[in-house]
Amino acid sequence: MKLDSRQVADFINLARERSEVVDLSGHDLSLLGLMDIDLQGAKVRDARLVETNLTGANLQNVDFSDSDLTESSFYQADLRGANLTNCYLFQATLQEANLEGAVLRGARLNGADLYRANLKGVDLTGASYNQRTKWPVDFDPQAAGAVLK
Repeated sequence: MKLDSRQVADFINLARERSEVVDLSGHDLSLLGLMDIDLQGAKVRDARLVETNLTGANLQNVDFSDSDLTESSFYQADLRGANLTNCYLFQATLQEANLEGAVLRGARLNGADLYRANLKGVDLTGASYNQRTKWPVDFDPQAAGAVLK
């Protein structure tokens, strides 16, 4: 189901009023401007966030597993502890994002820009990337478990 920014805000507010976890799993949030949004701890599994702007967002411990995040912007976003298992991150912008402790097992990172991202403790087991993927200086993606394809 395609949601607009107002509907996303309503989902968040309703869940928090009920002291429930925000669950946007399976929804289409493509092309939305969600800058600085606070989704800490939310479930956003198997969702579509193509070209979504999440610049500066608080995405700590968000479960994005199996989601399509193609060409989305996570510039300076806080993704500490996030689950990005099997996500499509083709040409996504993750510059200066904090991915400390995040799980990107099986993620597809072709053309993604992770320049100056904090990748301390990140799990890239089975993640794939190509020559266009940009990594932080002195970061060895293969040592972290990623595979050049």
